[in-house]
Amino acid sequence: MAVVRRVRQHVNPLSNKYQTPATVSDWSVYPTPEQPLHLDIGCGRGYFIRQMAQLQPDWNFLGLEIRQPLVAQALQWRDQQQQQNLHFVFCNANQSLRSLFANWSNVPLQRVTIQFPDPWFKKRHQKRRVVQPGLIRTLAELMPPGAEVILQSDVEAVAAEMTERFAQQPYFTQQPAGWLSASPFPAQTEREQMTIEKGQPVFRSLFVHQSATGSAPAPAESE
Repeated sequence: MAVVRRVRQHVNPLSNKYQTPATVSDWSVYPTPEQPLHLDIGCGRGYFIRQMAQLQPDWNFLGLEIRQPLVAQALQWRDQQQQQNLHFVFCNANQSLRSLFANWSNVPLQRVTIQFPDPWFKKRHQKRRVVQPGLIRTLAELMPPGAEVILQSDVEAVAAEMTERFAQQPYFTQQPAGWLSASPFPAQTEREQMTIEKGQPVFRSLFVHQSATGSAPAPAESE
């Protein structure tokens, strides 16, 4: 049985140790790489996509997480359950999306989730939040028309900021306008479960990628 270690809740993504882009040299980790890919940015221990991988075996799932011990635990649990359509990578998503997918095939990145990210409440720390304009531009380059991005948070101000930043870009359209009334997924994150059990609201929005970007966007950055 995997040992769950206590891990720091907050990791500064702007520190030097998280600026080196991660790479994956061989994507044969997926036995059926032709399946559509669901990318979960900030996956934690992978509780959500481990459930999704079981419920949707005709999809591949990839979790990105900046806290390395959580990735180690997620990979251990994945191997114990022999979930072949699931993989995790330790990285800073704002620095690594382009390099991670450099050797990816033409299989579409059909779905992206960013769920309950670190809110970084202090104003001087909000530049550390994961949804930055450069990240959105890189996602637009990697995703085909019709692909979806789902954003969730139990902090309305954070959900509103993520939603506004996607809405400001020309590549994505919010559908429908306003918050989603319910999750579109058959699984929940640990944070989502706790929030709902407390009777508190979850703020969700969905964006659809509209068209090709035409030219390559600027490299992902923390702005």
